[in-house]
Amino acid sequence: MRIFTSESVTEGHPDKICDQISDAILDAFIQKDPNSRVAAECVAATGMVTVFGEISSECYIDIPGVVRRTVDEIGYTKPEYGFDARTVAVLTAINEQSPDIAMGVNAAYETRELGSGDAADLTGAGDQGMMFGFACDETPELMPAPITYAHALARRLASLRKNEILPWLRPDGKTQVSVVYDDLNRVTAIDAVVVSAQHNPEITLADLRSEIIKHVIKATLPPELLTKDTKYYVNPTGRFVIGGPVGDSGLTGRKIIVDTYGGAASHGGGAFSGKDPTKVDRAAAYMARYIAKNIVAAGLASRCQLELAYAIGVAAPVSIFIDTYGTGKLADENLSEIVKKEFDCRPASVIKSLDLKRPIYRKTAAYGHFGRLDIDLPWERTDHTDSLKGYL
Repeated sequence: MRIFTSESVTEGHPDKICDQISDAILDAFIQKDPNSRVAAECVAATGMVTVFGEISSECYIDIPGVVRRTVDEIGYTKPEYGFDARTVAVLTAINEQSPDIAMGVNAAYETRELGSGDAADLTGAGDQGMMFGFACDETPELMPAPITYAHALARRLASLRKNEILPWLRPDGKTQVSVVYDDLNRVTAIDAVVVSAQHNPEITLADLRSEIIKHVIKATLPPELLTKDTKYYVNPTGRFVIGGPVGDSGLTGRKIIVDTYGGAASHGGGAFSGKDPTKVDRAAAYMARYIAKNIVAAGLASRCQLELAYAIGVAAPVSIFIDTYGTGKLADENLSEIVKKEFDCRPASVIKSLDLKRPIYRKTAAYGHFGRLDIDLPWERTDHTDSLKGYL
């Protein structure tokens, strides 16, 4: 037996506010100019948001207006929160993308140095680094169970707040789920659940805890996994009235494990939000998930992690590595060769095959970029399963 834990946060968490602002800015630019180069980050603190980064585009965007709309949609709409859409100060510090970086992205090494005529070689990777994708058969989403359940609890908190079923809830919150696995790596129970929910000062702690257990935990998690031994920790410190950027400053890209697989898989270190798809930190991570999910969906493995590594300005990945943790129907080395045949992982091909030059990113900036059944994301499709099954 082993126990593994993952956490999630609500859209009103200060770091997630910043992720959503960064991706809302990206969406606004891409909607008007799909070829925009965007690297937008922000910091949120009491009464203030600072947006900074590098953006090159043929269009103009009202960045303060985007910030305020995003904050309003998240739910910070009252002055007593200490951070609200109408009065938040927005500071901007935006530069153009470095021409040294643009040179390598606009014409990849294969085109500049090797004279390749392939159209996909016209776009080089925007940075070096390694990106990971993962899939497993623990849930219908082909995601690890702990992060799936933690996200479900966080979404439930937001839904109950926005629909005023629990009107005393405020936007900030965190969830955490500890899942029990047997020796065959099968989910057998939930050992512990942690929910910390921001609230109005009028609600008593006893009422809050009973309502959260009833309307959030037991209404969301699989009942067969909640046993007499499951432990519930609801607002374990007690009062949680002060939250959001007032309680803790927020920063884009500080929740990369929440964004991915909850720690169940490796992470290359790069954040996603605010980055246009020429940045392989984002696009290649999506591609790696797409490949890993199709491998598991095709039955080639029950657990698969894939690493893609890139050099800045070079189109082709410098390496492709697969680990199926001993669950593969074929050797991992053979699967790596199959991936090279079936999937083109050069940035231009990734952008085209996943249709990434669209304003789809704000929706990914809270509750995870992977395993989403509530939105249609191209990297979650399993449209390569038939061809992959042929290798069996």
